Amino acid sequence: MTTIIRSSLRNIVNKPELHIMTQENKKELTSVQREELIKALKTRFEKNKNRHIEIEWVKVQAKLEQQSGEEKLWSLNEMERTGGEPDVAGLDKATGEFIFYDCSAESPKGRRSICYDREALESRKEFKPENNAIDLAATMGIELLTEDQYRELQKLGNFDTKTSSWVKTPSEIRNLGGAIFCDRRYDHVFVYHNGAESYYGVRGFRGSLRV
Repeated sequence: MTTIIRSSLRNIVNKPELHIMTQENKKELTSVQREELIKALKTRFEKNKNRHIEIEWVKVQAKLEQQSGEEKLWSLNEMERTGGEPDVAGLDKATGEFIFYDCSAESPKGRRSICYDREALESRKEFKPENNAIDLAATMGIELLTEDQYRELQKLGNFDTKTSSWVKTPSEIRNLGGAIFCDRRYDHVFVYHNGAESYYGVRGFRGSLRV
């Protein structure tokens, strides 16, 4: 029995991703992580004022600090950690919520080579990707951008000029086995379709979060 326990402990130590999962499952940040995240968000906010012309950082920061012990700040950190470079893209005046989008120039590096959803993942007989966009977004506590939101994002800059991103697919398309993704080429935004089970090294997904 002692041998089995020691073996199990060695396996955990040799798999640092298990420690990461344990930390993430708490869905809370340390004071240092919160400080670093807010600092990174402030720097990005001030560097890209064209994305939020009528929004003041002091109000955004006040809202973020109110969320210091909440899962939404953890979700923003997940967006940051996976390469999404989240930034404020709007304000819902009806609810007072700030809307964050993944604003990385290309599809977030930490979320690529994934198919669309779990059904698609399970349908593959071989060469399965490690994850899928819908489940990963849910784990992070964010939503995939819709096609309309993706087009809104593209008005704020040039995104996905070399990559592409899965977007939320209407049920009538998904029920027939397909899923949609978008990119920007030739200074235009294009919407395409693929089998939901497909995945590519240059395709990830972009998400949104309301705070």
